[in-house]
Amino acid sequence: MEKANINALQLFFLMLLFDLGSAILVPLATGAKQDAWIAILLAMFISFILLLVYNKLYLYYPSMLPTEYMQKIMGRVIGKLFAFMYILYFIYAAARVLRDFGEMLLTFAYPDTPLFIANALLMTVVIYLVSKGIEVMGRSAQLLFFLMYALAISGFILVICSGLIDFKNLQPTLEEGLLPVLKVVFTGSLYFPFGESIVFIMILPYLNNPKKAKLTMLCANGLTGINLAIVMIINISVSGVDLTVRSYFPLLTTIQSIQVAGFLERLDVYFMIALVVGGFFKIGLFFYAAVVGTANLFKIKSPSQLPYYLGIITLFYSIILSRNFMEHLYEGVIIDPFFLQIPLFIIIPFLLIIVAFFKNRKRENHQ
Repeated sequence: MEKANINALQLFFLMLLFDLGSAILVPLATGAKQDAWIAILLAMFISFILLLVYNKLYLYYPSMLPTEYMQKIMGRVIGKLFAFMYILYFIYAAARVLRDFGEMLLTFAYPDTPLFIANALLMTVVIYLVSKGIEVMGRSAQLLFFLMYALAISGFILVICSGLIDFKNLQPTLEEGLLPVLKVVFTGSLYFPFGESIVFIMILPYLNNPKKAKLTMLCANGLTGINLAIVMIINISVSGVDLTVRSYFPLLTTIQSIQVAGFLERLDVYFMIALVVGGFFKIGLFFYAAVVGTANLFKIKSPSQLPYYLGIITLFYSIILSRNFMEHLYEGVIIDPFFLQIPLFIIIPFLLIIVAFFKNRKRENHQ
């Protein structure tokens, strides 16, 4: 385990940038149509339960990485299997987000650039950041958070000034009742982006004050949910339900509609900066968790070269994981929730917390 630590504020910034990451880029909860923002807020509140489970596991074993305490809880064989499954998932998730942002850059800025080149440039920076350690990542998040929010606030002001918002597009509210919204929550919105916060079980052992972990995570997820709900309200208000649902990147579609005073327009490059910052940290944290977990699980004594090897694997996997962007989105929306996210975000953590609870209670009774 790396000899480093971060404070609660840095953890908050890392979580917020991570959670927003690709979530502000791709269509989110659009299965609920004009009620997408309600689905996001409901998913946010339900995700607090998952965060409390992750935090409780951390408090049981505050000085251990999950790759260690999974073996302590479930035994050597099953624990190692669980740990290896999470490492594979973190590599897969890093590759997926890398593909998201590579496709976005090609679509809106560099249409003649090969996808491999765009992904390789972004992955090179991620590898460099991860090789510097969690403290550098925490300080970078603290710095870039304010840049991202300055761009977001200015964009919100410009959308209002351009007169594009029509709140009638949000009506009627709950036209088909609450059931379709709940279906969207439990088949997608709960897991992406909120459930992905499970990556922070690999980061929490570096927190210098374990008592602040719970409040920090809840506040970060809460602010993320509010931000994403506002983004979807703006997207639907500006573009309408049909265009928002059909768009690969609805926020950028909204941004391209901005026109103020007849000359301030075509601001997509300006806002792509904010999107790339979020994506950069999302890829970086998934990748960092994979590197740290691999080094710990396989007892690699000199892991300094590990980011380069895993980085090459992640880069090539981001290219081959799907044949086109439509297939990529289908896998993320239809396949991942049931085959990856529900087992890894809900079933295994709840199994771990139940076993850990009885083991720790038994230990306390013997003392």
